[in-house]
Amino acid sequence: MSVRPSWLLAGCMLTSTALAQPAAKPPRPDPLDPQAAVPPVVYHSPFKHPPQAAAPAVGNWIQANQQVGRVGGWRAYAREAAAPAPAASAPRKGAP
Repeated sequence: MSVRPSWLLAGCMLTSTALAQPAAKPPRPDPLDPQAAVPPVVYHSPFKHPPQAAAPAVGNWIQANQQVGRVGGWRAYAREAAAPAPAASAPRKGAP
């Protein structure tokens, strides 16, 4: 009796998938057991290697001051901040 190659391939695939399963993890220690083994506590200081922030790009301050002058200076910004917010949309007339 001959075995078809497709059946042989299917058998190999099933066997390989069963063997490829991860090993069962060991049971976790009981948190209520005071004698349970725990891993040692390791402290890593966040200041040992602080992240380096990129320096912000600095523009031309003369041009920035001239732009503020063209707009109207600080009074224009104050008027803009004090202005009431515009309505989101006008109310509709008639039935919804």
